[in-house]
Amino acid sequence: MAYDAVMLVSFGGPERPEDVMPFLQNVTRGRGVPPERLAEVAEHYLHFGGVSPINQQCRELLAAIREDFAANGVDLPVYWGNRNWDPMLADTVARMHDDGVERALAFVTSALGGYSSCRQYQEDIAAARAAVGPDAPVVEKLRQFWDHPGFVEPHSDAVRAALAQLDPARRDSTRIVFTAHSVPTSAAAAAGPHGGRYEAQLAETARLVHAAAAPDLAYDLVWQSRSGPPQVPWLEPDVNDHLVALPAQGVTGVVVSPIGFVSDHLEVVWDLDTEARATAGQLGLDFARAATPGTDPRFVAMVRELVRERTDPAGATLRRRLGELPMWDTCPAVCCVPARRPS
Repeated sequence: MAYDAVMLVSFGGPERPEDVMPFLQNVTRGRGVPPERLAEVAEHYLHFGGVSPINQQCRELLAAIREDFAANGVDLPVYWGNRNWDPMLADTVARMHDDGVERALAFVTSALGGYSSCRQYQEDIAAARAAVGPDAPVVEKLRQFWDHPGFVEPHSDAVRAALAQLDPARRDSTRIVFTAHSVPTSAAAAAGPHGGRYEAQLAETARLVHAAAAPDLAYDLVWQSRSGPPQVPWLEPDVNDHLVALPAQGVTGVVVSPIGFVSDHLEVVWDLDTEARATAGQLGLDFARAATPGTDPRFVAMVRELVRERTDPAGATLRRRLGELPMWDTCPAVCCVPARRPS
């Protein structure tokens, strides 16, 4: 099938203090998040001047993708739209329409399945198309990439680099702690043909990164960045609670690897670099945080590979994977919709 554009789709983030609360209201609309929790999260952004790192990271990734496409013969323009802040998806889809784009592929900055990491992006793309009207470009999401070498290998190298920051004499008592964004348990168990895969995919990524980076060390998969009301069950344990339990197990140091993330956005630099690092310090644990892929050339090349999987007649034979879980190119509309939406 012919495509005439690629769209980078991301979460979005504020870039000045006065944007912070409107942005958070966009993110949490309809979810019943208490105002005091919004105020708490707003302080995290204001700690960094009201600027989320994510938009600049998207600009850098956008430039790197365009450069990679040009160097490798992919003659497709690359646009950028966000779910929750400028440039908003509807504005980007409207610009694509005005530019004559008829069918585009979307690369979403989330490697995983699940409601908030996949289905919600597709719903927001559909809403953006509806806002533009019946002549809006068709936008098809590229496949998930939790086990693609272009995602796994940068994470593995980052774990090795983080380990090198710690005392080698205490390596045997160092633990690898993989983290990802917590979600409501109802969303983690969402129904549908490909539903309920969020935890399994992350466990697979953790297994692959661990095997490549530090197979001699123990590791755990834990959660971070919970944002829902306290009465709604979310995936646990939280990374800070997990760190508290480690000294009693003889652990003297941790490498924290945010394998659920593609770049060092606010939930990495606050929840891990600020809060988890402080928790580790209070416990006397050595702490190093592994980097995310960002604009690693292997990650950027992965975007091109995912596009070619869909545009090349031999696309299925081009697919590179390291894991063993089932994989699919597209998701049906009934997939990963929780019985009760996250609230």
